[in-house]
Amino acid sequence: MRFDVITLFPELFAPFLVSGVTRRAYESKLVDVRLWNPRDFAEGNYKRVDDRPFGGGPGMVMMAAPLAQCLAAIQAERADTAPVVLFSPVGERLDHAGVERWSASQGAVLICGRYEGIDQRFIDRHVTVQISLGDFVLSGGEIAAMALLDAVARLQPGVLGDEDSSQFDSFNPALDGLLDCPHYTRPEEWDGLKAPPELLSGHHAQIERWRRDRRLEITARRRPDLIAVARAAGALSKADEALLATLP
Repeated sequence: MRFDVITLFPELFAPFLVSGVTRRAYESKLVDVRLWNPRDFAEGNYKRVDDRPFGGGPGMVMMAAPLAQCLAAIQAERADTAPVVLFSPVGERLDHAGVERWSASQGAVLICGRYEGIDQRFIDRHVTVQISLGDFVLSGGEIAAMALLDAVARLQPGVLGDEDSSQFDSFNPALDGLLDCPHYTRPEEWDGLKAPPELLSGHHAQIERWRRDRRLEITARRRPDLIAVARAAGALSKADEALLATLP
C-alpha cells in the first residue's frame, strides 16, 4: 500500500521512518510512504502557502492553491482513486477497526494541516475522509499521520517479531475488544513486589484465566463501554460474568 503525505515539515518523518520495529514495513515498501511539501508547488519568490483569514482573527490559514497543485501531482503519479484524508477535530475518531480497514487498503493521501487550518474550499473540493485522534488539538497533522502509519504498519505480515503480537493488543477482536492485561518479566521479585504466582505456575489454563480476568477487571474500571459492547456481542462467558459481578 502507498501513503502520500502532504506536509510542510517532511523532516519530521525522517527519524520516524527508520526507527523501531515498524521500519521494516517502510523499508520493504509494505507501507510505501512518500512525502510531499506543498511549498514546492507555491508561486512567487517566497513560496507562500498561508495567508490571513477572511473576517479577521488570529493566526494564518493554509491556502487552497498550493495544496491542490500538490495533490494533483500526487494523483497523476498514483493513477488510482486513493482517498484524501485530512486530520481534523471534526473527523471520525480513529479506532482499532478503522486501523484494520486502512491496513487492508490501497493506502491514501494524508493531508497534514497547520496554523489555524486549511481553506475550507480545498476541503470541500478534495477531501474525502476526515480523521480525529481524540478530543484535543495538535499543532499540526504530522503526529496524527505518524500515529495512523505506525498503527497500520504493525499489522502488516512480518513487521512484528512475533506474528501473534498484534492479536493481543488492546481493542483487538481476538481479545473481544477488551483492554490488555498487565505484563511482567524477570526478576520474579523487584523492589519488594512479586510477579503474580499464576504467571509463574506453568499451568496454561490457569495463566489464561488470570489474564482474562485482569482484562475484564481493567476494562470494567477504565472503559466500561467496551464491556457493554462485548456483552452485546455475546462475547462474555458465564465465568466472565461471574468475575464482573464481584467487582465493586
